[in-house]
Amino acid sequence: MIGDNGSGKSTLLKLMAGAELPDDGEVVAVAPGGVGYLPQSLALPPDATVADAVDLAMADLRDLQARMRAAERSLGSAGAPDPADLDAYAELVAEFEARGGYEADHRVELALHGLGLPGLDRSRPLGTLSGGERSRLALAATLASSPELLLLDEPTNDLDDQAVDWLERRLRAHRGTVVAITHDRTFLDRVTTAVVEVDGGQVRRYGDGYAGFLAAKAAERAALARAHEEWRTELDRHAALVAANAGRLATIPRKVAKAGMGTGAWRARSRTHGAAGRVRQSRQRLRWLLDHPAAPPPEPLRFTAVPAAAGAAGEEVAALDGVVVPGRLRLESLTVRAGERLLVTGPNGAGKTTLMRVLSGELRPDAGEVRRSGRVGFLRQDGPVGAGHRTVLQAYAHGRPGSPDETRTPCCPWACSGRRTWASASGSCPLGSGAGSSWRGW
Repeated sequence: MIGDNGSGKSTLLKLMAGAELPDDGEVVAVAPGGVGYLPQSLALPPDATVADAVDLAMADLRDLQARMRAAERSLGSAGAPDPADLDAYAELVAEFEARGGYEADHRVELALHGLGLPGLDRSRPLGTLSGGERSRLALAATLASSPELLLLDEPTNDLDDQAVDWLERRLRAHRGTVVAITHDRTFLDRVTTAVVEVDGGQVRRYGDGYAGFLAAKAAERAALARAHEEWRTELDRHAALVAANAGRLATIPRKVAKAGMGTGAWRARSRTHGAAGRVRQSRQRLRWLLDHPAAPPPEPLRFTAVPAAAGAAGEEVAALDGVVVPGRLRLESLTVRAGERLLVTGPNGAGKTTLMRVLSGELRPDAGEVRRSGRVGFLRQDGPVGAGHRTVLQAYAHGRPGSPDETRTPCCPWACSGRRTWASASGSCPLGSGAGSSWRGW
């Protein structure tokens, strides 16, 4: 499932999962083998444990197991079991076995290993995990529940290349159905059999995977361009005809029969009036064309140029020497110079986010020296802090020089596309309602 930020992809996935109810209409999910839903963030407090997160993701399996155990206790306490109770218990056991319930916790460990979190302590509080680790934990538990229908909201966001490769293999081997929201084009190409696009409140389905989607969209764009060009050509033709003959219509007299004029005169007058009729038809056609324009294909997305660095090219803007954050980062030296574009790579848990926090000044290392010059903008992995209680304009202007109104114009072309409500609370509009929109605004 693909679409612009704020188009409703996550809402549609929540409706399919039963996590949200529609104001009107009906949602029917036919999945006897269960539904597994991975939201963008875990709905658990920081003091909840890894075990709590696993139980939440596997809630239907845990419920099935609890009903099976309750039936066992009931049968054990009964003198002579009722055949109907025995049949009901047998059905519960069969369903639990079909879902692989006895191996579920082992599958969690396998998934955690595949996603780069081997041996994670089940009693560990979630607050001690990074945002990426929490996301991978939720993904591992959702996959381990082995539901018939898997609903995944941007599952590759916090995965390194090795983990993405593992996830792709796991989803291709899934025996049920998968619906995933993603902006990862490589993932789309390798995993999907069909693409559903959410755009302007409409949902369209394209077959033949991502390649088929690209081919269909290219054909649609070409058709729109042809239709617009034909509309423009016809519009110009009728406009030119009407403009060239605008004065003639008023001077042509009405046809009146006159004695002695003869049939030849009538024919000449008819040709004149025939030309006037064609001009009137062009005028009517021109009005219709203006009322029914053929829209051109949408303009490709363009990014506003990043302002040039204030310092001279090559000038030191940040430097780290002998930095140590126990258990997370140990770095002998790093220098960042004005105008550079550095990509920080490495497996999950290597310390990439810790390095960014040290560079930004958010985290003080236990040892070493950190030097910075100038202002620093830091986009956190888990999104902006406290943005939900500000208006969109206040959230975007936070930490920027000048008044909030001065940031309105440069923000609009790329962050808001002219469609956001500046006075709205950022937690109640597209800037705060989805992680993608929120990060784009920051």
